[in-house]
Amino acid sequence: MKNIKTICVYCGASLGKEAEFKAAAQALGKSIADHKLRLVYGGGTNGLMGVVSAAVKDNGGEVVGVIPEFLLKYEASEGTLEHLDELHVVEDMHTRKRMMFEQADAFVTLPGGIGTLEEVIEMMTWAQIGQHTKPIVLANISNFWEPLTTLLDHMIDSGFLKNDYGGRPLVIADPDEIVPTILDFSSSKRANVAVVSKH
Repeated sequence: MKNIKTICVYCGASLGKEAEFKAAAQALGKSIADHKLRLVYGGGTNGLMGVVSAAVKDNGGEVVGVIPEFLLKYEASEGTLEHLDELHVVEDMHTRKRMMFEQADAFVTLPGGIGTLEEVIEMMTWAQIGQHTKPIVLANISNFWEPLTTLLDHMIDSGFLKNDYGGRPLVIADPDEIVPTILDFSSSKRANVAVVSKH
């Protein structure tokens, strides 16, 4: 497994209803910067996307945004994208997701909506079919991802998913532990991701 240099963060373009979501995005962004890593994300400046990217920049880190042109008016405020180190305005969602995947060495999923869910599920799917071995983290802030982990267990119990399927995510509740866990995982050079719950 390659050294971790860039972390891709998936998250909502809104803040959500819990104050813990914003606090977690701030903590994760600071941690990424403190560990001298680069952030690649969906390019928006609204919601948790804006919070995590601002936290990386505010703490001296580097931020790369990738956003489809048609989403600029929904996910970004005018003029606020100028603070990014790199901004890629692409044609469509497929190009966005592929570019983020190619630049990332690991994936972290903060709370978000159906788009956020779709992004992390795709990375899990690609790992399951052998397209990558990059770490995948569900940032289980306030148990946000508990329904998803329950569903995955249900798929295993129902015989549609193997218990040791590739792409199984790390489940981490404390945002301050996410980056260190990813770095420890990478250095261990294990081929498969195991579930690690830290509450």
